[in-house]
Amino acid sequence: MPAPIEPPPALSVTALTAQLKAHLESGFTSVWVVGEVSNFSSPQSGHCYFTLKDDNAQLRAVMWRSAAAKLKFDLTDGLELICHGHIDLYGPRGSYQLVVDQAHPKGVGALELALRKLRDKLAKEGLFDPRRKRPLPIFPRRIGFVTSPTGAAVRDFLEVLRRRWAGAQVLIIPARVQGEGAAEEIAAGIRAANKLRPALDVLVIGRGGGSIEDLWAFNEEPVVRAIAASKIPTVSAVGHEIDITLADLAADVRALTPSEAAERVVPSAEELAARLRSQGDRLTALVRRMVLTRSQRVQLLAGRRPLAKPFAYLQDHARRVDELGTMIHRAIRQSPRELRLQLATLAGQLESLSPLAVLGRGYSLTQHAQTGRLVRSIRDIRPGHELQTRVTDGVIHSTAERVVKN
Repeated sequence: MPAPIEPPPALSVTALTAQLKAHLESGFTSVWVVGEVSNFSSPQSGHCYFTLKDDNAQLRAVMWRSAAAKLKFDLTDGLELICHGHIDLYGPRGSYQLVVDQAHPKGVGALELALRKLRDKLAKEGLFDPRRKRPLPIFPRRIGFVTSPTGAAVRDFLEVLRRRWAGAQVLIIPARVQGEGAAEEIAAGIRAANKLRPALDVLVIGRGGGSIEDLWAFNEEPVVRAIAASKIPTVSAVGHEIDITLADLAADVRALTPSEAAERVVPSAEELAARLRSQGDRLTALVRRMVLTRSQRVQLLAGRRPLAKPFAYLQDHARRVDELGTMIHRAIRQSPRELRLQLATLAGQLESLSPLAVLGRGYSLTQHAQTGRLVRSIRDIRPGHELQTRVTDGVIHSTAERVVKN
């Protein structure tokens, strides 16, 4: 039999990576690259990590803190940059990146420009008006979640929800959240959720984190219009804290992650129980203070005479009634005697003023017999007039014969 053929010597991954690193870094020691910034992040270290992209390719890039401190503008997603640097291959990950030492803005990328145009258009229609925002129900019973049923967002959402408020019913409405056709599926899921009976109390729309390209479905017009038209209060839970999607602007409430959405949608049973205990303790303390105050008031009133000696109070009033009765009887007995004395006094006064009393002292009254008019002067009579003279014990009738002036 022929002798077996010996395989050529094989390179280890480390050795191959080292050769690639040497060729790559030596061949691209100074290069200028233009592209749109995407997935930008800057941790506390001050280094800047981002991706430069165009329509057909992407390139990881890093700008160390020393170079980033020299920039006179802020790096943001969607900004088109002209970058200078060198290519570096990172062996542990087997990936290469552009180490940027200079960067100049060229303009806003096409993707960001399209986003701004759509945002301005929908804003003019009032889809982002804060006055359209509705409050979420305090204790929702039925919650809908439009998302991918296989993503980590569902697990995070359900875990937090189960921990905070286990009594809520959750309905997952499946939809692709990334790639071609995702926006149409998300919008269809929102419309389907609004047709469910019994109706949902809250509708969550979202997914886990990703680059701006991964989250782009939540910036498309069908999704934004479906959220704005929803009759159910909506929560946007697109897991990206830096970028704000148009879905975030149209929703009633924005959550940074699906986990935070669960916290915003349902209350915490533990916190609610603690609040109830606190309110119960306050109510108990208030009742105790009220009872103590009323008890002190009752003790104060009990020390007063009407309550301390109620029969003495009645006896005083009974004694007063007896005294008043005695006074009334005395007044009744004395009244006739006093009236008689008063009558005698008035009669004496009347008698002293009576003309008849004057007649008793020797005086008389002369009147015309026909008219009864009193004769006061000789001018009141003529000869032949019939007169009557009243004395103390009777009347004398006469006829005037002549009148003599004094």
